[in-house]
Amino acid sequence: MATLENVLSTIDANQGEALDRLFALVSIPSVSALPENFPDCDQAADWLVAELKSLGFEASKVETAGRPMVVGSAKAKTRDAPNVLFYGHYDVQPADPLSLWKTPPFEPRLESGPNGERIVGRGAADDKGQLMTFVEACRAFRANGGLPCNVNILFEGEEETGSPSLPAFLASHGKAIKSDLLLVCDTSMWDAKTPAVTTMLRGLVMEEVIIHAANRDLHSGMYGGAAINPIRVLTRVLADLFDANGAVTLPGFFDGVEELPEEVAEQWRNLDFDAGAFLGEVGLSVPAGEKGRSALEMIWSRPTCDVNGIVGGYTGEGAKTVLPAKASAKVSFRLVGKQNPDRIAQSFRAHVKQRLPADVKAEFRAMGGSPAFALPMRGEALRRACRALEAEWGKPAVLVGAGGSIPIVGAFKRELGMDALMVGFGLDDDAIHSPNEKYERNSFHKGARSWARILAALAQ
Repeated sequence: MATLENVLSTIDANQGEALDRLFALVSIPSVSALPENFPDCDQAADWLVAELKSLGFEASKVETAGRPMVVGSAKAKTRDAPNVLFYGHYDVQPADPLSLWKTPPFEPRLESGPNGERIVGRGAADDKGQLMTFVEACRAFRANGGLPCNVNILFEGEEETGSPSLPAFLASHGKAIKSDLLLVCDTSMWDAKTPAVTTMLRGLVMEEVIIHAANRDLHSGMYGGAAINPIRVLTRVLADLFDANGAVTLPGFFDGVEELPEEVAEQWRNLDFDAGAFLGEVGLSVPAGEKGRSALEMIWSRPTCDVNGIVGGYTGEGAKTVLPAKASAKVSFRLVGKQNPDRIAQSFRAHVKQRLPADVKAEFRAMGGSPAFALPMRGEALRRACRALEAEWGKPAVLVGAGGSIPIVGAFKRELGMDALMVGFGLDDDAIHSPNEKYERNSFHKGARSWARILAALAQ
């Protein structure tokens, strides 16, 4: 029976062919946001189906109301093996602005960088390079006797447009792909030499509030002072969302927010993280959130409220002395722990209504929401994955949070009751969604080796 070392040696020996396969996939402009690229999305799905079939998977393209899903399954070489589901997405962001790309975005190439060679092209990191690390690990196991786990695969084609077809797909196909554990490779390392497991994702609530006053815009010389100005009402409402220490004031906002386990908090304190340098990169210097919290806590494990946009009155060139009839703001809340998205939205709306003077009305538009996700810190799968990553990279894996949200992780938890192991090999400077997106060749190589080790560890 082949050993893990045989599998790792196969991955090492096949790097040239693996790179060719990744280049072929990156060359397909599978932009899910643009109708003219819908045929390319089908082509990418077909390419992946063919690849999985070549590895012995039962694989097919499942049509949806939007772009197709790719599903695959393969049995382990032994009985009583665990069942895992690997998720990735083959769709990519639009490449605009094209003028900022050094070379065409769908003509992948290698270039030199500070960490060695890097793969440049749209989707190289998000998420084609990442998903292909897992495919290459499966390829190496197949060449050495078979998989150690029963593997289901789901490659989505609409992640970059909000996964609109995923709920219906899970409702109709969820039982077929339900597994013991969800594996997601759409995250990052701590740095180029230190692996990471993302154990926390913040949830999200997005609201738009529109403050209405007079039935038309008014001349400020004729009505100023006598007529209520909705911009004044709106700015007061927004200012009252925070106290002097930067904490959100909504009643019940912190219900369900828990403190970090001490072992995680200690690990974060010992990380080589410079908050001043982090903010300095964007021209800032002082953390502006809750006082008494570190910058890492603020972006990984604490809830937030942010005003994302304000519109009201005249905003063109020059002056116009007008009292607007309405003013609006888009507000988002990042959630953690057990915060309830519906309750947060209700609390926000109550906060607004309580501050409306006479003659003023508020209109609300819900813009989506999802709860936070946290992987059990003492789970066996997490421990095994961390040991496997340390064996590959020579450093303990950092347990990190993610300031953003990955809605599909919450969807799999709600619909299928599956916890997720989120292990990615991207870096902060990969320029995902931006011109000249890249993926380190070392991430691609050692990412495949890491997944091989993780699958072997989960099967022990």
